[in-house]
Formats: sequence, structure tokens, C-alpha cells
Amino acid sequence: MRYIFILIFSLFSPPVLGQGWEDQRLFSNGTSSQTLRILSNTDTRFFAPIIESFLATQPSLSIDYLVTGSADLYDIFRTSPAEFDVVISSAMDLQFKLANDGYALPLNDIVHPNWAQWRKSLFAFSTEPAAIVINRNAFKGILTPKSRQDLIEALRARPETFKDKIGTYDVRQSGLGYFFATQDARSSETYWRLTEVFGSLNARLYCCSGDMIDDLISGRIAVAYNVLGSYALGRTDAQSEIKVILPSNFPTTMMRSALVSRETRFPTAARAFIQHITDIQADGEKAAAFPLPPLDQTAKPLISLGPELMTYLDILKRRTFIQEWESAIIQ
Repeated sequence: MRYIFILIFSLFSPPVLGQGWEDQRLFSNGTSSQTLRILSNTDTRFFAPIIESFLATQPSLSIDYLVTGSADLYDIFRTSPAEFDVVISSAMDLQFKLANDGYALPLNDIVHPNWAQWRKSLFAFSTEPAAIVINRNAFKGILTPKSRQDLIEALRARPETFKDKIGTYDVRQSGLGYFFATQDARSSETYWRLTEVFGSLNARLYCCSGDMIDDLISGRIAVAYNVLGSYALGRTDAQSEIKVILPSNFPTTMMRSALVSRETRFPTAARAFIQHITDIQADGEKAAAFPLPPLDQTAKPLISLGPELMTYLDILKRRTFIQEWESAIIQ
């Protein structure tokens, strides 16, 4: 039996079919007879090596890789599940809801840890932390924060330095941002104090990690909060300008996951792609050749694929959380 929750159909914004994608790339060897359409919120540069390694073993396939934000991805796929074959997202709660609501095709023959899959329909393949990323120049002569409380103290001590210089997700628009914020609030006593400090400093609100990192490198902001650590570390051209900090007091993590659309046109090829990414990311030596962090199988993470992910998707809980967040950060 599926878990039943009271939810609105579209949790963030109305789906925009026919929209301009954040990115779109066709991977093909020129001889393909089938084209898998993959809907994802993962930047193409992180997934390109994995796709290329897959197509090297599948000469009859090509892949149309389409990138959009996690909230738009959820709405677009729910509206047109037959348009896509594989869905990949970092927003664990929204992915879980899609699988739980019956949008995913069960793949019963894929072997995967129980905590990293849901009913053979949703498969996590990457464990990634949310990080505090700072601009090194902005923190010259200042003790580098190691925790959220350290960050609060640094910002309060120098408001003139950090006014208009803080970046974080707009949780009303970003599915991943909302997920990270609710997990922070559940597990960290400092989250709401930190959010109020952000508000007092006129924090800039973003849709995604990549934009925050770009502005951090340029010096437009000095701190990016809850950025995907893998995205920041992936900017090898800018490691002298930025520093990635994993908060010592509570590590917020997510598992990037994938599912096959129940209405896929190519179930065999889509299943092979899921097998490929789970095999790679579970093998430390193979995963080292690819940009995304592997699935950490040494220990069960604090957050696993299960119905508890749905808690803050309840419409009343979401409305209350957003109201409290707006009161804290929009001052």
C-alpha cells in the first residue's frame, strides 16, 4: 500500500512545458536507433563522463540529456511522464514522492542496499554533503568558521563586511534548497538563528548551487550556504578563490537518485542505464574516475530513502515552514 499524504499537486511553481532548458545536450555516436530522454537537475559537466562511458557499451543508443531545477523537474515530469525515460534529481523528498505515487517503473533485478533504494523503484547513487563555501579574500584575517555557530559569530562581528554578501537558496523555488533547509531545521538548533542573521544582512536568494558558486568566485558574495560540496570542489579553476567547509556540528547530506519512468518507451535501455550508474558509484575505483561523489556504503547515512522524507511535503507543514522562513530572512 502506498503512503498517503495530503499534498497539493504542484508543490512549487506551475510546470512550464516547452520551456527553455537550463542545458540540453545530445550524446550520440551517430549510429543510434533509440534515444533515451533523461530529465535531470545535475549539471551536464558532472554527468557527461558517466553518459559517455555508458554509450561506449551501447552503440545502438543515444541520450538526450535535459537539465532544469529540481522543483521544475518534479512538476514537468508529473505532467508528462511519457516524455522522459529516466529522471535524476538531488531533491530526495520529491524523488521519493514520484516513486511512491507510482511514477517509477520497478526494477526488481537490480541489487542495491535497502537504505539506498525504495521498493526497487528509486535508486540512490551518490552521497553528497551540503557545504558552507566562502570567498577566501573576504575572510582574510578572520578565523575560518568550522560550524554554523562560528559562522553566526563571524557575520555578527562584521556586518559591514557581509551586508549583501550572503547567498543561500530561495526555498520557495528550489526543491533541493527546501529539502536542505527542512533537514537543517530538524537537526540543528542554530538553523533559525543563522537564517535571521542572513536576513539582517540582506541575503541574496538563489535557485541553484552553480549560480551561487559563480557569484562567490566573482566576489559578488562572500558566503554561500548549503551549496553542494561536489559542485564547489568541481570548480578546479577557482580553488584558490574559494574554500569548502563541511560544518562540524551537523553534516546535512543528500543522496542523488534516479528512477525509470513507468511510461518509458525503452525499458530495457533505461534499466541498463540505472544499472550502469549504480554499479559505477558503488565501486570506489570506478567512481574515482567520475566527477560525482560515490554512494557511501561504509555506513547508513542519517537520511535514507523512506517515508519520513515526505514529512515537509505536507501542505500545512510546508506553508508553516515557508512562513517562518520568510519572516526570518526577508526583513
